[in-house]
Amino acid sequence: MDLKQIHDLIKVVNKSNIGEISIEDKDGKVTIKQKEEHVTVSSVPATYAAAPVAAPAPSAGAPAAPAAPVATNLLTIKSPMIGTFYRRASPDKPLMAEEGTAVAVGKVVCIIEAMKLFNEIESEVKGTIVKILVDDASPVEYDQPLFLVQPE
Repeated sequence: MDLKQIHDLIKVVNKSNIGEISIEDKDGKVTIKQKEEHVTVSSVPATYAAAPVAAPAPSAGAPAAPAAPVATNLLTIKSPMIGTFYRRASPDKPLMAEEGTAVAVGKVVCIIEAMKLFNEIESEVKGTIVKILVDDASPVEYDQPLFLVQPE
């Protein structure tokens, strides 16, 4: 490996939740490790933030009906990494989370595959999933919203 490839690999490892990676080729072996405070073992907790939900605007021809309360206290479970979003552990397993599913802190809600590693994403909130924002087997970006949760 040349120096540019090693620098690029360091950048990828720093942006991900990978604790350690080793690559060996004919020229030698390179091992890159994250600092201890950034290493996660096998499950990665998802981050969350408040996500306001706007009420749909009434159409011009329809009479104004009493507005239902707008849920402004929904929380968002976001992707902690770049990868591919999966709602099942494998094709023959049941869905980990669906709309209406109650989640607790630490419950696995999805899996994100990054660099051939399957990372279990855990909820950091207790509540009910109101909306799933990503299709199964879709690519996701860092900090992309995955789920909207009504907190308990």
